[in-house]
Amino acid sequence: MTDRLRIGTRRSPLARAQTGEVVRRLARSGSGARFETVPIETSGDRDRSTGGSPDFTDAIDRALLRGEIDLAVHSAKDLPVTLNPRLELGACPRRADPRDGLVVAAGLAANALPSGARVGSSSLRRRAQLLRHRPDLAVVEIRGNVDTRIALVRSGALDAAVLALAGLERLGRRHEAARTLPATEFVPAPAQGALAVVQRAGDRKIRSIVRRVDHRDTRSCVLAERAFAAALGGDCRMPLGALATARDRSITLAGQVLSPDGRRSLRVRGSGPATRPIALGERLGREMIARGAEELLRSTSR
Repeated sequence: MTDRLRIGTRRSPLARAQTGEVVRRLARSGSGARFETVPIETSGDRDRSTGGSPDFTDAIDRALLRGEIDLAVHSAKDLPVTLNPRLELGACPRRADPRDGLVVAAGLAANALPSGARVGSSSLRRRAQLLRHRPDLAVVEIRGNVDTRIALVRSGALDAAVLALAGLERLGRRHEAARTLPATEFVPAPAQGALAVVQRAGDRKIRSIVRRVDHRDTRSCVLAERAFAAALGGDCRMPLGALATARDRSITLAGQVLSPDGRRSLRVRGSGPATRPIALGERLGREMIARGAEELLRSTSR
């Protein structure tokens, strides 16, 4: 049995917290292995103007392929929709809350932001969803880690900001969100709230350890959501959302594609057996394309 496993992670506080969560789960799993965290800087960390897949995974995955680390822990939503064929998704631990939350400046009501309020967001999806429901808002693109984004609100530079609840929770800052945005209207990014443990393909010894922390329903939901995004050629730079839920050996997937200004929105919803999540995601992706999703996504790049 492997004595020591090196686990690659980004250097950010949230990435370190996520990796710590996985390490604790692995340590309790009874594998007998020991674990070492290896912080790695990615291109997304160096250049805050990018910040999309694979900008937050590239350097870590290269280190994994070179054998410098044995595992990688990523936010599942940061994974490219198509993994390098020499890598495989080893495990998805139980998912945290996939929804978005609204951090609001002091003195403002989270359910009644004033017209023209400046709301910070790091994604086209969130921007489009905000404008769809409140076209009077001034949505401002922001970058940086969770602390930086919250500080922009607390300093008065922004009236509010949208952040993933899972990230706030993992940093012990869930209380910062004054409002939880309903997933029915603000469909989360594919795989938001989930973690991905990535390993080299075909490594049975590592797989036997990692699979101990895999949560079957979470993995199925993540695979369905990623397949939906892949069918649309999408990543986190596109205004699309997908959220799957598992129950009684079946999966229900809801998908959304929006125009960048939020004026147009397409939705699909369907169910299938939990044993075939990829087929469900691909089917709903094709259905979305048939309804005109490609036109909306093309408008994003104009």
